[in-house]
Amino acid sequence: MKMKPMLTVADVDTLLAAARAEAARNKWAVSISIVDDGGHLLGMIRLDGAGLSTVEMSREKARTAALCRRESKHYEDTINNGRISFLSAPLLKGMLEGGVPIVVDGMTAGAIGVSGVKSPEDAQVAKAGIAALVTGT
Repeated sequence: MKMKPMLTVADVDTLLAAARAEAARNKWAVSISIVDDGGHLLGMIRLDGAGLSTVEMSREKARTAALCRRESKHYEDTINNGRISFLSAPLLKGMLEGGVPIVVDGMTAGAIGVSGVKSPEDAQVAKAGIAALVTGT
């Protein structure tokens, strides 16, 4: 039987706090979602001033990253490079940059998705959350 890493409530708290701090440092109003490896929501926050649509977009970016085991940016790039058939991919609604898988020991434990600012900035916030989890800071 293969063992796999799983996110704990403490991990979700760490991810949300670090991502939230990165957004606050930059004065970005975003929504941040954390999902498990199956794309199921574990934690979420919509910061003051973040648009209502950012809630679902952050969740879907995280879900896409978790289910596909890669950054959601991959699909945005694929579509922008002409492979528009990906727009019909079942179950994938967050195919924009800002969803980043959380990889532990080579396995995806979940993902974080951010929405509310430019896509590279969303990804920056997501990666700050993951960095805190990995380094323990």
